Amino acid sequence: MRYVRTMICTAMLAGGGAAPAAAEGFATVESRDQFVQIISGRDLTRFGINVDVSPSGQISGRAFGYPVTGAWQWSGSYFCRDLYWGSDSLGQNCQAVRISGTTIRFISDRGTGDFADLTLR
Repeated sequence: MRYVRTMICTAMLAGGGAAPAAAEGFATVESRDQFVQIISGRDLTRFGINVDVSPSGQISGRAFGYPVTGAWQWSGSYFCRDLYWGSDSLGQNCQAVRISGTTIRFISDRGTGDFADLTLR
C-alpha cells in the first residue's frame, strides 16, 4: 500500500518520487485564467488515474480504485492544492504548472521539487 501511495502522490498533481523537472518544450502557465482555460471540460489522466480539476476549485476522480477529492486555488503564479486519496491526506502543496501540447506538468514545492505529467483528455 505504501508503494501505491507514493506512486499516487507522484502521479497526482506532483507529490514526490519523480526526477527534478526540466522545462524543455514546456510553457509556464502564469495565471489562474490561463490554467482554467486549459483544464475546463477536460480530465487529467495517467495510467490508473482520472481526475477532474474544476474551474470552481474542486478536485475529484479516481486513482487505482480509490476516490480522489480535494480543492485548489491559484496563488501568485502557483497552483495550490489540498488532496485526499481515499481517506489518506496527500497534503497541501503549491506547484508550478507547465504545458506542452496535451501534457500538463505539475512541479511540486513552487517549481523546485518533483514533477508529474498528466494527459489532458
